[in-house]
Amino acid sequence: MLKHREVNPLNVFGLRQLDYCPPHFTVVPFDLRVSLKDITDWIYENLSGRFYIGDYFDSSDDDPSKVKMQKAVAFELHEEASYFGLFLPTINTYNYEF
Repeated sequence: MLKHREVNPLNVFGLRQLDYCPPHFTVVPFDLRVSLKDITDWIYENLSGRFYIGDYFDSSDDDPSKVKMQKAVAFELHEEASYFGLFLPTINTYNYEF
């Protein structure tokens, strides 16, 4: 983690963020309320494992023809998915004042 002055080899070689979601990753879907950069910056600063971020399509149980699109972050380390899920309400909030 960068804030503890440790270099992550996955960051150095560009292997940390994946372009696809492997089946063994733990997926955390959510409605996006901030920019994707805010989410990825938080992940890079606070977590150390590999992750995927992208679109997530969810169908409702009542009517399978209705599909809802969300964003999802998937983590290789299950404990990082739990940590991200706990902090998600504080990260993913509107920061706009009117």
